Amino acid sequence: VQLQASGGGLVQAGGSLRLSCEASGFSVGDYAIGWFRQAPGKEHEGVSHFRGGDGTTYYADSVRGRFAISSDNAKNTVYLQMNSLKPEDTAVYYCVAKRGSPYLPMLYYGGMDYWGKGTQVTVSS
Repeated sequence: VQLQASGGGLVQAGGSLRLSCEASGFSVGDYAIGWFRQAPGKEHEGVSHFRGGDGTTYYADSVRGRFAISSDNAKNTVYLQMNSLKPEDTAVYYCVAKRGSPYLPMLYYGGMDYWGKGTQVTVSS
């Protein structure tokens, strides 16, 4: 079982990035997939979550209207499209998976079933 996050990078403020979270060993349709981020010196923050069973989504207030989460079941991958990026979006972004259909938002980063390695997003001003 593995979650592989990719797509981070360095971008100027106002730019866009698309993060990918590819799952292996389980079907994203049977899980809730979430993106958390952690900035230096801060706790993990829930950014956007997607419940595979019914397509329910969650966005943190800080990203709503700028980020969009989506799923491609054929590729067993969940995407996070990030537009209008701001310097305060700079963080390491992690994708996580929780079995079944948990209530969204998933509040506790440590309470997931699987975690992927992070991908760095840096937004310059």
